[in-house]
Amino acid sequence: MCGIAGVVDIGGASPDATPALRVLCHRGPDVEGIYASNRAAIGEARLRVVDLVGGDPPVTNEDGTIVVAFNGEIYNYKELRKG
Repeated sequence: MCGIAGVVDIGGASPDATPALRVLCHRGPDVEGIYASNRAAIGEARLRVVDLVGGDPPVTNEDGTIVVAFNGEIYNYKELRKG
């Protein structure tokens, strides 16, 4: 099972999700990733079950304007990639 961490700073400082993610590393020992902006940061420690080669967290859309960390599996990812 993956671990997800998030930090929001309404004051505009650059938040760091790294300390929270370190606490969760046992939840997803295979790969981890962090996305940070000037007001928020999200991170995920991933346990790879499906899509062992791709799917490194956090996941983005094609142009990087949407970033998401989630705990789940997309079992029809092969069909979705074709579309």
